[in-house]
Amino acid sequence: MRAHGVPVLDDREVTSPAEAAVAADELGYPVVVKLCGEAISHKTERGLVRLRLADADAVAAAAVELLAAARPDDGPVSLLVAPMVAGNRELIAGLVRDPQFGMNVMVGIGGILAEAVADVVFCPVPVSPVDAEDMIEGLGAQALLGPFRGEPVVNRDQVVAVLTGLSELAVARPDVVAADLNPLIVVDGRPVAVDALVELEG
Repeated sequence: MRAHGVPVLDDREVTSPAEAAVAADELGYPVVVKLCGEAISHKTERGLVRLRLADADAVAAAAVELLAAARPDDGPVSLLVAPMVAGNRELIAGLVRDPQFGMNVMVGIGGILAEAVADVVFCPVPVSPVDAEDMIEGLGAQALLGPFRGEPVVNRDQVVAVLTGLSELAVARPDVVAADLNPLIVVDGRPVAVDALVELEG
């Protein structure tokens, strides 16, 4: 699956441990399993993500644990099964509504470095490809965007596609309050979206 030419992980949404195991077999191992629901926004903080599951038994066991961790106020829940993706670099991107300047597209350095370096750039919507390129250039950690630990440079055209795509979403859907693509894991130079959250009004 692709959005604006940017790789997006293939995944499966299921409702039972048995279905999760079948989905994992179809996707190939290792996989990630997450508990999802409209009222669940911070999966990692609540321990609702299981990583590096290597076989069907591990997937089914993780699914049982996750379903048991659901709270009544979570509402209806499901399980998301996706391939396990790893990389040495992570980006974050999203939409943030500012009370003074309105909706902004955001891009920054993600992963374990995100809070330490606080390297984030904002630009008001609409964001053109030139604006998006300027945003990327505005990041302080340019060395992380170049060749890194034997990996190629980050494909800036694909990052531009992510940022302009977020801008288009904000224009097309004024009811979007915020959006979060975190993380965008860089794999062989390509930013791959492994998790996303979109918050709507009402």
